[in-house]
Amino acid sequence: MNRTAWLDDLGALLGPTGLLRPDQGLSANDREPFELDWRRRYRGQALAIARPDSVAQVQAVVRACAAHGVALIPQGGNTGLVGGSIPDTSGRQLLLNLTRLKQVRAVDPANLSLTADAGCTLAQVQQAAQDHGLLFPLSLASEGSCTIGGNLATNAGGTQVLRYGTARELCLGLEVVTASGTLWSSLSGLRKDNTGYDLRGLLIGSEGTLGVITAATLRLYPRPRGQATALAACNSLADAVALLSRARGLLDAGLTAFEAMGALPLDLVARHHPDISRCTDALRNQGHAPPWTVLIEHASPDSQDHADQRLQALLAGALEAGEISNASLAASDTQRKAIWQLRETIPLAERTEGLMVKHDIAVPTSAIPAFVEQAGQQLQARWPDSRVVCFGHLGDGNLHYNVQPPAGQSQGEALLAFEYQANQVVFDLVDRFGGTLSAEHGIGQLRCDELARRKPPEALAMMRSIKQALDPQGLFNPGRVLRPHDEP
Repeated sequence: MNRTAWLDDLGALLGPTGLLRPDQGLSANDREPFELDWRRRYRGQALAIARPDSVAQVQAVVRACAAHGVALIPQGGNTGLVGGSIPDTSGRQLLLNLTRLKQVRAVDPANLSLTADAGCTLAQVQQAAQDHGLLFPLSLASEGSCTIGGNLATNAGGTQVLRYGTARELCLGLEVVTASGTLWSSLSGLRKDNTGYDLRGLLIGSEGTLGVITAATLRLYPRPRGQATALAACNSLADAVALLSRARGLLDAGLTAFEAMGALPLDLVARHHPDISRCTDALRNQGHAPPWTVLIEHASPDSQDHADQRLQALLAGALEAGEISNASLAASDTQRKAIWQLRETIPLAERTEGLMVKHDIAVPTSAIPAFVEQAGQQLQARWPDSRVVCFGHLGDGNLHYNVQPPAGQSQGEALLAFEYQANQVVFDLVDRFGGTLSAEHGIGQLRCDELARRKPPEALAMMRSIKQALDPQGLFNPGRVLRPHDEP
């Protein structure tokens, strides 16, 4: 294949701004937002960057790649954490960036649904719902730049899973370009459609390996009339789990978020972002964060006063039972936003502090205290100078269990060796407790080998069969989810 001629044809199809080409002077700086991941761990080199502005153009790009055997890497806002939307370094893969598909196509208040292009940011969709007095509850720290297509391709989780579920539960229908370039559209917004295999559910979470999502119909909810948010200090994770059980019993579906944060991540925020950490002052003892701090949010369909009263009743009961030692209830929307900013700043504080070996794990909520205790003991026994930065979505059993290596093992080959060994400690315990090595970040490039080692052979065989059936040439996001030699 004459790649220059092929790219010329593709450029003519996409227009002057639709194809960015390194062979025509696109600088490394201009390529970096597309070819470098958010963690700065993966840096690729694309053959070119296709930026279609219509679904028809997406289909044409896919057909061109299929005809010439060119691998294609779908990409949204490039905010993923496992290298799932970065090309390899060969310079032979086409990057398909979908951020120019950015129209909210329709809002149907009576059906509580919204249809949007895949390139719409999460914040854009949230605002479109709010403009109609409704709520799209998916909430992520990257919502200003992550896209709906990427959220669905990775089955994003976020802070509201406890009440509303993951991206899969929030999607009613998809529009997808298949490996042959045909368009499968199912955007009607039905809650019930029992006519065969759940193709929507299969494609969500497939990380661009089975098809290219171009649009979605999303589930909306009435906006709550009141939202009460608090921070509570716990002396142990066992106390936090007891508080969670109490909150579920008292608040039921009104419990929308339950986040746990260890002392170290909050101390890192205080060190690197002191203004943001001020909302924890009332809980600190001689300047130190409590062993565990829980962020609780309750949404009420009635009023703000009702939301505040219910959350106050919960905290009072927990204080009397000894499950918490102190609490601080947001008195305004400004204070509520400050509490959430604290939680969302932890990854930035980690990044400033230094390299971390990151784990996005989940185990049954009842097993979390034992898992955290045993993992900490094993890591400290092998690496006394390592530190664990643990926080996350306690309400749905998902923790971000991150380990900072000792100073002498924080670079180069020593860091890679430490990462591999720490992974085995953490993932072996996750397996023992019946958990998963990826709760919401996905597999991407980062966890391919671990998935192959730890997924049951029967499950891997079915995944390979699905990949072969839907992408027989193996051109959609190769080397992600399944290892390259496991693909067609």
